[in-house]
Amino acid sequence: MDPRITVREDGALLRITLDRPDRRNAMDAALVDALDAALDRAERSPDCRIVVLQGRDGIFCTGMDIAGAAQDTPADDEHTARRFFALMTRLATVPRIVVALVDGQTTGGGVGLAAACDLMFAAPRSSFGLPEGLWGLLPCCVLPFLIRRAGRQTAYTMSLTTLPLSAADAERRGLVDAVDDDPETLLRRVAFRAGKVAPDVVGDLKTYLTRLRPMPPETEDIAVAELMRLTASDRVRRNFDAFAADGTFPWQSSTAPTTRSSD
Repeated sequence: MDPRITVREDGALLRITLDRPDRRNAMDAALVDALDAALDRAERSPDCRIVVLQGRDGIFCTGMDIAGAAQDTPADDEHTARRFFALMTRLATVPRIVVALVDGQTTGGGVGLAAACDLMFAAPRSSFGLPEGLWGLLPCCVLPFLIRRAGRQTAYTMSLTTLPLSAADAERRGLVDAVDDDPETLLRRVAFRAGKVAPDVVGDLKTYLTRLRPMPPETEDIAVAELMRLTASDRVRRNFDAFAADGTFPWQSSTAPTTRSSD
């Protein structure tokens, strides 16, 4: 198993923990592949009823590995984007109950991972943000899954303002199913009932709901094409290069736009 994650079978649960503390659980192509392999394991297990996706040390996932992306070729970027979109699609359709257990910071693609899950339980300290606009990007691959879960206005507001939502705000907007000081309590309630539901019933329900409200087949192509257009821009490449070189965020640059206050 890839060291970027840890996987543990716990009765009817398969726990997948993102484990890249040095990168704040940021995603690269290898992490996407590791998560896909963990889902393979869940589908092979006759005992698995629930897949739990979680982070550690106050971080769920901070989205794209910007430092790594600075070294990637356009072909690498497109491959990773398509693999990431496919992973979110699989989380949404795999015949297991998939629960995002969020306890901490969740940004960018991390919001997409969580939004693609069937259920999302969060600790009060959790936050959810889409800062892509600050990099000169858009959350292209995330938005279809965020809209599917929380609606267009929430997805639009998060993308437009880049301001994070608190756990309580995310619950009010339907992004999070429930907030609890101990999200494990919420998970145990689901696990108790899930043992009585066969995986094929879960799969049938997901398939049926997808047929009732399908995602247009061209969605992936549109999302990836727009992301590739943006990542190819000089501004975005400069932002990536600066971060890879010395950890400078775009809003810390001397060339970043400023807002003048009125007297």
